[in-house]
Amino acid sequence: MADAQQPGERYWSVVEPFWRAVSIYDGPDEFADQFRAIPPKAGHLLAAHWCQSEVCNGGLHQFFSNSTGVLAPEALAGFQAIGMSEWAAILSEAMRFFGEPSPRERGERQELLAGRRGRRREEWDPFFSLDERFYSWLHAESDRWERAADRFAEATDAEG
Repeated sequence: MADAQQPGERYWSVVEPFWRAVSIYDGPDEFADQFRAIPPKAGHLLAAHWCQSEVCNGGLHQFFSNSTGVLAPEALAGFQAIGMSEWAAILSEAMRFFGEPSPRERGERQELLAGRRGRRREEWDPFFSLDERFYSWLHAESDRWERAADRFAEATDAEG
């Protein structure tokens, strides 16, 4: 009898071989070249993982102000592929803050975010209400992100 996997183990087994192969720190061109070189399933899961991890740690503001914002379009595609339409809608709405196309350069994103002022988070963080929606969806059931990502990893395995 096989050991039962913990939520998140299945999808992480797809991501882990490529975790160090894609750098978010070396600029948009390097990221794009490296990201294109990995299998699409791994790419969807990797980008979605980075995004949800950053948002869970510090919100969409953190995601976009850090190097991770370089992969916003890939995270959006990842959420769509995984079937996470609520998170895809939230991320799409957040990306509109920056205009079209969403800037890949961290400095451009930081400059736009720095233009927001205020003492309360609702004033300086353009994503405050979107974060609330993100967390609400996540916490509606136990291990929701991990289970959705695991289902995607398993379904795509079955497709060959």
